[in-house]
Amino acid sequence: PSQRSAVPMIREKGEMGERGLAGLEGKSGEPGLQGSHGQKGQKGQVGPTGHSCKQHYAAFSIGRSKPLHSLDYYQRVTFDTEFVNLYKHFNMFTGSFFCYVPGIYFFSLNVHTWNYKETYLHIMKNEDQVAILYSQPSERSIMQSQSLMLDLLEGDEVWVRMFKRERENAIYSEESDIYIIFNGHLIKPAVEDTPVQG
Repeated sequence: PSQRSAVPMIREKGEMGERGLAGLEGKSGEPGLQGSHGQKGQKGQVGPTGHSCKQHYAAFSIGRSKPLHSLDYYQRVTFDTEFVNLYKHFNMFTGSFFCYVPGIYFFSLNVHTWNYKETYLHIMKNEDQVAILYSQPSERSIMQSQSLMLDLLEGDEVWVRMFKRERENAIYSEESDIYIIFNGHLIKPAVEDTPVQG
C-alpha cells in the first residue's frame, strides 16, 4: 500500500488578549552604592542685622563743693563734682538722674548741716516728694543722711529739692572737703536682657 505523506496544518495566529492583573510586589533589593558629591551651591544672601543686648547698668555718685541757702521758692540742688557717672545718666546741669533702664534703684543723700540753721530737703521722683532729709537748728553741725529704694520706669527723674525759705534753711560744704553727696545705682532691672535694635 502506498504511504500517505503527512500534511501539516497551518493555524492562523489569534488576536492579543487583554493585559492581566499586576503581580505581587517583589522583595526590596540590596542598597546601592553611595553616589558622588554634588556640586557646591551658590552663596546665600546676607541675613538681617541681629540684635544687641541693652546694658543693664546704671550708677552715679556726685558731690557739691559749695554751700547752699534756701530762697523764697523751692530750688533744685545742683552738683559740681563727678565721682562716678556711668553712661552720663545723671545730668550735672539740671541736677537730675534720668532713668534709661527700668527697675529697682537704691539712692542715698548725705549732707552736712549748718550751725543754728534748719536742714530741709526732699528726694524727688518726677514732681513728687518721696523722702525727706531734715534736721532741726542746733549749735552743733552734723552729718545727716537719707536712703531709699525706688521702682523706676524709663523716663522717670530723681533729684533733690531744697525747701523754700520759711526759716533759715541751709547745707554746708567747701572746696577742700565735699560734704554733700548724692548716690544712686540699679539693683535689679525690670526686664533681663531686653533686646534693642542694633
